[in-house]
Amino acid sequence: MSRILLILLFLAPAGCQRAVADRPGAQLAAKVNGTEISVHQVRTAGTAATPSSTAQALEKVIDRELLVQKALAAKLDRDPQVQQSIESARRQVLAQAWLEKSASAVAGSSRPGERDAEVRAFYAENPALFAERRIYRLRELAVSAPAELIEVLRAEAARASDLDQVAAWLEARHARFTTVSLTQPAEQVPLAQLPELARLKEGGIAVFAAPPGVSVVQLLQAQEAPLSEQQAAPLIEQFLAARKRMELAAAEVRRLRDGARIEYVGDVKR
Repeated sequence: MSRILLILLFLAPAGCQRAVADRPGAQLAAKVNGTEISVHQVRTAGTAATPSSTAQALEKVIDRELLVQKALAAKLDRDPQVQQSIESARRQVLAQAWLEKSASAVAGSSRPGERDAEVRAFYAENPALFAERRIYRLRELAVSAPAELIEVLRAEAARASDLDQVAAWLEARHARFTTVSLTQPAEQVPLAQLPELARLKEGGIAVFAAPPGVSVVQLLQAQEAPLSEQQAAPLIEQFLAARKRMELAAAEVRRLRDGARIEYVGDVKR
């Protein structure tokens, strides 16, 4: 398995980037045993906002090229499992490329006035994210338990004065759980949990389904940190654009499935 991961992480991307290095006029950054590494390869290896980060990215590309050269020398690219993994990765890249191409054709169709109205509506509909945004300091019990335990836990949490009482109750029933402390701004809280968490008073406890288990959260402190509509607008625009791309991608998949002849063979469960 580790050999396949090495090939996927190092060999497949290098193949695409080596083609870039071979282009006439490509600016070179280094040579490794005669193989050219272009500046483009370094830039696409990671963010290169500073000279130090550029140097780090170059060293990573050099390390990868050394590994690729050894893998090719060992003829790992001819291994059936490796070939299958590379082909699977290639098809995934092609599928993603088509989704992005089809989505980009209509993603920018909203007029500026419509976009502004969508931003205002989203801001108004989500006060806990913006106008009433908070930074939450929490204690959490991440419980490995079936979802049906959530109502029992919710009743127990309603009686408890703090999270330690809930932990003791879980220990008495030999339930497995871990305790963590964390500080999260509203935008990092799962959207489904945010409304209840926003209503919670300090010291209050809430129980959420968190597959594959249950999350029991106690609010220790909530610090007000609102965002104005002007401050939030760029974030909202990014979110709405990403959501629209997802919707368009899902619609494209449905369209393709509707027009395709799909035959299920064998005992694969559907």
